[in-house]
Amino acid sequence: MTTLVWFVAAYLCGAFPTSFLAGRVLRGIDLREHGSRNLGATNVHRVMGLGVAIPVAVIDILKGAVPVWFIAPRVSESLVMALLLGAAAILGHVFSVFVGFKGGKGVATAAGVMLGLVPAAIGVSFVVWLATVLLTRYVSLASILGAAVLAPSVWLLHPDRRELVPLCALIALAIVFFHRANIARLRNGTEHRVGRKSTPGMAA
Repeated sequence: MTTLVWFVAAYLCGAFPTSFLAGRVLRGIDLREHGSRNLGATNVHRVMGLGVAIPVAVIDILKGAVPVWFIAPRVSESLVMALLLGAAAILGHVFSVFVGFKGGKGVATAAGVMLGLVPAAIGVSFVVWLATVLLTRYVSLASILGAAVLAPSVWLLHPDRRELVPLCALIALAIVFFHRANIARLRNGTEHRVGRKSTPGMAA
């Protein structure tokens, strides 16, 4: 099996539409028409509750971890190759072929990739993410700050894997880019805080 086919497999793994299927199967709704209209675990929580959001988030994390754990060893021993396959899964989640190339923002899937490669660094990102959510109740801000500390944490905590720092930084920048609408709402004070009940059409 060629390397290209493995990349396609990683993309399709990431493209599995977890949130969309959760909405359709459990509630008979299209999440793209409710809450923030985003197919991510945060919108699942907003529209369907924590009990659904947690398993959705776990699956989205596994979508990033599986290519690193099971696909990458079949392609190469290179850590950079493993991260590139993980990046393909992230792109699959954000631009899923199964839902018109409009998926989530890649945070959970990126966390799964990093869990497989740089667990200590993603642990730091998670602590920053959790602390920010608890202090501000802005999941978007938490995701941005968690992404921001990723590359420095890889450099400090995984000295044997510093060749991954540039790609980790690019992935972090991509996550920030995917949150550009949230950044605009944070600036003008209209961003949604976690814990508030969502209504159809509410941006987040």
